[in-house]
Amino acid sequence: MSGKAKNNHHNLVDSSIQQALIRMTLPMIIGMLMLFTFSLVDTWFISFLGTDSLTAISFTFPVTFFVMSLAIGLGIGASAVVAKYLGASHHEKAKEAATVINYISFFLACITVFLCWTFMEQIFSLMGASERLMVLIREYMYVWFPGSVLVVCIMTGNSVLRACGDTKTPSILMASAGLINAILDPLLIFGVGPFPELGIQGAAWATVIAWTIGFGYLFYLLVVKVEMVSRSIPSRAVMKTSGRDMLRIGIPAAGANMMTPLAAGIMTAIAAGFGDNAVAAFGVGARIEPIATLLVLAMSSALPPIISQNFGATRIDRVEEAYRIAIKFILGWQLLVYVVLAIGAGFIASVFSDDPEVMETISLFIWIMPVGYGLQGIIILTNSSLNALHKPLSALYLSMARFFVFYVPLAYVGSIYFGLFGFFAGAVCGNFLMAMISWRTFNHALSGEQQLTEKTA
Repeated sequence: MSGKAKNNHHNLVDSSIQQALIRMTLPMIIGMLMLFTFSLVDTWFISFLGTDSLTAISFTFPVTFFVMSLAIGLGIGASAVVAKYLGASHHEKAKEAATVINYISFFLACITVFLCWTFMEQIFSLMGASERLMVLIREYMYVWFPGSVLVVCIMTGNSVLRACGDTKTPSILMASAGLINAILDPLLIFGVGPFPELGIQGAAWATVIAWTIGFGYLFYLLVVKVEMVSRSIPSRAVMKTSGRDMLRIGIPAAGANMMTPLAAGIMTAIAAGFGDNAVAAFGVGARIEPIATLLVLAMSSALPPIISQNFGATRIDRVEEAYRIAIKFILGWQLLVYVVLAIGAGFIASVFSDDPEVMETISLFIWIMPVGYGLQGIIILTNSSLNALHKPLSALYLSMARFFVFYVPLAYVGSIYFGLFGFFAGAVCGNFLMAMISWRTFNHALSGEQQLTEKTA
C-alpha cells in the first residue's frame, strides 16, 4: 500500500478514544440529519401529485428498505474487516479486502435487484397494492431498482472510508446526494423549465441521478486519491479469503437490520386494534424516533471502526474503554432528550394533528416511549460493537431476541391488560430487559477475547 494511502487513514489505536468518538460522530450527525430532512422533502413533493402517488410511494418503502438493509449489512462487514487489518498494520491486506468487498457488493446487489424485479408484481400484490396503484409503483420501481445497485456500492465504499477513520467524507457525500435529490425533485416531477414532467417517476430519476454523481465521486476517492481500492482485479485466493470474511459479518448484519421493518409492521398491526387514531399516533412517533435517536445512529457508525482497529491491534482495554464511554454518554444524552420531548409533548402533538384524540395519543407516546431510547441505544451500540469484534451471529441473535422475545411480545401483552398505556410501556420494558442482556453479552464476549489475547501473548 502506498504511503499516500497509509497516511490518509486516521490512527484509532493510539489516539484518545474520547476525542476519536467526538471527531467521528459529529460529521455523521450532520450527514444523517440532512439526509433525513431531504428524505422528508422528497415525500413532500410527491404528496403534491395526489393521494394515489403518496400511497404508491408508501408501498415501496418496505421493499426499498430491504435493499437498503443489504447495503447496511455489507457495509458493516466491510468496515469490520478493513478496520481490523488497518489496526494490525496490514495495510496491503486492507486494500485487498476493500477491493474484493466492492466487487462482491456489486455482484450481490445485482442478484438482489434482479430477483426483486422478477417478482415485483407478486411482492406488491401480497402487500395489498391494487392494480390502480401498481401502475404508479411500476413507474417508480422500474427506475429505482437498477439505480439501487449504486446505493449498495456507495454504502460499502463509505464503510471503507469509515474503517480508515474518516467519517467526514461519507457524511458530506450523503448530505450532498440528498441535496441534489431535493433540487432535482421539483424539476423532474413537475417539469420545470426545460425538464420533462415525469410525475412519480421523476422522483425516482432524481434519486438515481444523485446516487450516480455520489458513486462517481466516491470511487474516484477510493481508487485515485486515497488508494484504498486497487485498479487491478484481485487474485482468486484473495477474492475467496476477503470475501468470506466480509460475508461472514455482512450477511448476518443485513439479516439483523431486516428485523426492524418486520417488527414495525407487527407493532403497527397491534396499534391498529385500537383504531385509526392509535395508528396515526404511532406513525407520528415512528417519525420522531429517528430524530430523537440521531446521536445513537451516528455513534453506531462511528464506534465500530474504533473497536475494529483496536481489536486488530489486540488492544482489548481500549475496546472496553470505547464501549463504556459511548454507552455512558448515550444514556445521559437520551435522558436529556426525553426531558425535552416530555415538556414539549403537547406542542409536538399539535404540530401533527388538530384532532383531540390523536393529539392525546401522540402525547401519551411521547411521555412513555422515549424513556426507552437510552436503553435502545445500548442495544444498537452493542450490536454494532459485536459486529466490529467479528461476532455477527451474536448481534443477529440479540436482534431476533429483542424484537420477537421481548419488545413486540411485551408490547402485545401490555396492550391486552392496560390498553395503549400498556402497549407503549410494554415496549419500554422489552427494551430494558434487552439492554441488560446486550450489556452482559458484550462484556462476556470481551472477557473471552481478553483471555484469548493473554494465552497467545
